[in-house]
Amino acid sequence: MTDRYLILEDGSAYLGKAFGSLATTTGEIVVNSTMNGYQEIISNQIYHNQIIVFTQPSIGNTGLDHNSYESVLPSARGVIVREYENLAKDHYKRVSLDRYLTQHKIPGIYDVDTRQIQHHLHQFGNMKASIVDVADDHAFDQLHATVLTNQQVSQVATQAPYANPGEGDNVIVVDFGLKSGILRELSRRECNVTVVPWNYSSEQIMDLDPDGVILSTGPGNPLDLPDSVLKMILSIQSQVPVFAMGLGHELFAMANGAKVSKLKVEHHGSNHPIREIITNEIFFASQEQGYAVDSKSIDHSKLFITHIDLVNGTVQGLRHRENPAFSVQFSPDGAPGPHDSNGLFDDFMEMISRRRQNNGNRY
Repeated sequence: MTDRYLILEDGSAYLGKAFGSLATTTGEIVVNSTMNGYQEIISNQIYHNQIIVFTQPSIGNTGLDHNSYESVLPSARGVIVREYENLAKDHYKRVSLDRYLTQHKIPGIYDVDTRQIQHHLHQFGNMKASIVDVADDHAFDQLHATVLTNQQVSQVATQAPYANPGEGDNVIVVDFGLKSGILRELSRRECNVTVVPWNYSSEQIMDLDPDGVILSTGPGNPLDLPDSVLKMILSIQSQVPVFAMGLGHELFAMANGAKVSKLKVEHHGSNHPIREIITNEIFFASQEQGYAVDSKSIDHSKLFITHIDLVNGTVQGLRHRENPAFSVQFSPDGAPGPHDSNGLFDDFMEMISRRRQNNGNRY
């Protein structure tokens, strides 16, 4: 097997063996502690421009399932694992993790102490990293000189609207880096879905006659998106029910006057307990969090906190006091699991139903 190196911008280097593509790549390195669902994680557009380190010791041992992709074209920059299995379970026994990464030009390294990398990042914070053939001065110079794009949303979101037809309520999904799991949950509720680009105006959205609007998950810094997105959110939240998640949650908070800041260490996993304040219920959910809403900046005349993370204290949910609009930081679609919070989609559908009853059959 070919030796390859993972190098970090602070000068650290980790020797391992290659699988997947043999391309040289650079991205922000993040750790994911989820115990299963590596296929959903790698294909999640939240990981655009990022190198994913899995702390789960063995990856690839359940093959790949055509029902579990979160996007058609994954945009992660690399995959780092302790051990990997080259198992394929599709009909023709062709699509293993190694083949999948090779097809999409994503390099991987195995036989690396991923827990050591996790401890290192927890101490020093997230940083740039590269997967290279030789860990020499030239490789580190290239790493330091590389500037990562801040246009992640425009690179992964749809450029044109498209339909995911159903026979029920008319739901518009604003795509900031959409996960397929969101569409699956809406399909289970028979919604007639139209997915629109992230830069659609409120007028364009309302012209589609929505019963409700979802602001999707997505990659990157919410501060890099233009003010027009916040204006769109302010407008639609006063007209139809809104459900925001992930990046959409952060934008919803910002549109209503709250501030958002970057976490020193991103949290990716499903091991943080989340408390729903009104019921005091504790549950777990899939989290892919690089930014957090500043609880002290929330205008409590507009918003109130519905969920908090019991490990790091971050705001995990918000609800508007006057408008039928709410948001969560985590991924309620459970792709990968846990599925504890899937009922939030039912809450959204109930908002749509109540709104219609209060305003006539159509509004």
